[in-house]
Parts: sequence; C-alpha cells; structure tokens
Amino acid sequence: MMRRIQLKPCEPFQDSLINRTGAFNVKALQAATEIVEDVRQRGDEALFDLTERFDGVKLTRLRVSKEELDSAHERVDSQTMEALRHAARQIREFHERQIQQSWLFAREDGAIVGAKVSALNSVGIYVPGGRALYPSTVLMNALPASVAGVKRIACATPPTKDGHVDAAILAAAKLAGVTEVYTVGGAQAVAALAYGTQTISPVCKITGPGNAYVAAAKKIVSGDVGIDMIAGPSEVCVVADGTAEPALVAIDLMAQAEHDPLAACYLICEDAEYADAVEAAIKEHLQHSTRADITRQSLVSQGLIVIVNDMDQAIQTVNVIAPEHLEMHVRNAMDYLGQIENAGAIFLGDWTPEAVGDYVAGPNHTLPTGGTARYASPLSVDEFVKKSSIIQYSQDALQNDAKHIMQIAMHEGLWAHAQSVALRMGKANITSASSDTKAGSRCTCEDSTEGSAR
Repeated sequence: MMRRIQLKPCEPFQDSLINRTGAFNVKALQAATEIVEDVRQRGDEALFDLTERFDGVKLTRLRVSKEELDSAHERVDSQTMEALRHAARQIREFHERQIQQSWLFAREDGAIVGAKVSALNSVGIYVPGGRALYPSTVLMNALPASVAGVKRIACATPPTKDGHVDAAILAAAKLAGVTEVYTVGGAQAVAALAYGTQTISPVCKITGPGNAYVAAAKKIVSGDVGIDMIAGPSEVCVVADGTAEPALVAIDLMAQAEHDPLAACYLICEDAEYADAVEAAIKEHLQHSTRADITRQSLVSQGLIVIVNDMDQAIQTVNVIAPEHLEMHVRNAMDYLGQIENAGAIFLGDWTPEAVGDYVAGPNHTLPTGGTARYASPLSVDEFVKKSSIIQYSQDALQNDAKHIMQIAMHEGLWAHAQSVALRMGKANITSASSDTKAGSRCTCEDSTEGSAR
C-alpha cells in the first residue's frame, strides 16, 4: 500500500526521496489572482457571486448576526460544548505562557534601549470547510490572538448548504473572543480580509489553513497584510521500534491520512516485518473507517515507509523530512528529544497520539508543513504582536559612540548621517579623508576639537 525505501547501514536519507506536494500549483495561483482582483474591484458583489459559483449557495448577507453568534452554544450538544470549553481552557493556558513584556535597558553611559510589545489592531482567521468542519481551528487561531490582546478578531469560513455557519464553529468563535464572523470561504475570503469590502473591514494579518486556492491567495496578499504561513497538505511522521503496537501506529498514520488525499504519512521503522504488520493493521482499520476512500488515497499516493538500521539513522531521516507532526513510538522516547532538530510538533511515547495536539493539549495545531519546520515554528502569541525598538541617548552616550557612527556612515557614503552626529558634538562640517567614500575612508572634521552641542 505505502511506498517503501530500505536504507543501507550509514546511508543518509535524502530529501529527493520524498514525494511532496506543494502548497499550491500554477493553476491555483492563476485562479486565486483573478479572484483576489475581482474582490478588490467589486467588493461584496464579488463575494456573493463567487460564493454562489464555488459553494453553490446564494447568500443574502455576509455577516453572522450578533444574536446568532451569542446563542450558538444553545444549538450545540452539551458534550461537545463541554469538550470545546475544556480545550479552550488548556489552549489559553498554554499560550498565556508565551506572552512577552516590553522591556528597557539602561547603559552606564545613560543610553536607554529596549522594545515595546504591542498587540496587532486586527486579525482575520480563516477556518476551512468542505470535507469537514473545524471548530478546533477556530480555537487554535483565535485564542492566541485573544491572549495577545488583539481587539478585533474576524473569522471567515465557508457557508453550509443552507447559507449558515455550523453552530459548533460559532460557539468556538464566541469562546475564543472572535468579534465578527463572515460566511465566505476560499481565496475570496482571503482577499476580503486583506483589502476589505463594503461589509468587511480589512485586517492587519491573516492566519489559518486552507486548500491550494486559499494558500495561493495568502501568498498574493502577503506584503499588503501579514500572514502566518503558506500551509500545504498536512503530514505525520511516526518513528516506531519493536515495542510499538502496530495497530496503534497504523491508526495514528490513518488519523492524518483521513484529512486529505494529499496528506503525507511517513513510517520509520527498523525491519520489513514490522512494516508488514502495520500495513496489515491499516487494512483492518480501513474496514471500519468512515473516511476510508480519502484515507486509502492518501496512504497509496503520499505514504512512505523508510526502513532504517538503527535509531541514529531514524533520527537523521526525521531531520531531513522535517515533518509537521512527529510521533516517537519508541522506548524511552524523551531520550531522543535533544537529537530532533526539525519538527513542527513532537509527540513522545505510546500514550500521545497526534489527536491530543489537534484538540486539547494546549500547544497550537497550526504547524509548518512541507519541510518548512526546518526554519518555521507553530502559530503562537508572537504572530499577533509587533515590536517597536526604543532608543534614547544621553549626551555622554552619543559622545561615546560618535566616532564609530561617523566612521561607518562615511564608509557607506552617507554624509548627512555622519553630519547629524557631528553637529551634536559641536563639530563643523565633516569631510572624508579621501576624495571618495570607498572602503577605508576616514572621516575628519574642520573643527577637530572635542566638544558637544549645548
């Protein structure tokens, strides 16, 4: 079922062995470009037309009413509401530990430097629909923004066939501090959040996962607004030794595969017989799956089993794959934590399925995909704040640094930069020791006496 690779002893795993699907393709980028421009030109009218065209829903309004948002919990069964509240508490608690404070540092010469941390004024979170409904995505995107202190949190999500938004999504939005919800999805939702329409005011930053068209639209608007990341298909990598129960490894692989036919699943183990046992367990589980077709497509087209010779080779393989989710189904899993360099989220031990991270553990489930865990991090409170540098120099501080500032400025050929310091130091017109500003030039002043502006 899954493609297999047998590594030789000491043979390094290569990135070229991975059959990854990108976040979007040329077709999606072209289509998203047209959609974004249409929304920029026609605003609400485009949103109504595109929703009817792509979702088959003829909307009469775009914004969910305050009354519908406030009362959504009444339309959700009590067990689901209890689970959402439990998840919200633990997600909020985790992200509260990420809050950074503004800070100042006073140097001995009287200069004060520091950073001012401020929440973004507004953010838009995108919550996908289509194959499934994701109230958990609402919690994972809106709660860090709320914890950061963002005042306006707008949520966009595709409408159901009756033109409404799922009650559980609305209930999660209310729990997480979302201030407005719009029944619009796809690239058109990203465009509306970025540039605004008659109904939707633009935001400073857009977060949240989506399909290839959503990813392409986020790339297009990036720069005009902030984005969290351009997320591709979801993925999991499971490292299993002989102590791991094949049935558990199999179901954990399937838990990722059932998201999307393009979801990628990697199994790293130490012998072919164990891989056979896992695949046999997958076939058994598929008989009971409610999403068997999607799961099977994912495992056949994007699944990969890597058979290694030892755990060192297994960890080297993990670091090349740089998976979104990494499960360590091995004895003494914590012992390997220091060797793992590239992974979006790390799940240690047999009792930690990826599902705990998806829903209730607390850490964010919006994670870097497609190998971007080599340099990117999970969504966090940091995504919803900005930092301003603070600098205040005293006369003594500028006196200390003046010659260095002027030297670098003249080396770069920026006379006014150097002169702005020279004048404060009571010096006359500054000149370069050479006729040009090439490397090695030395700045001098017509008045070379030490002094300061008073």
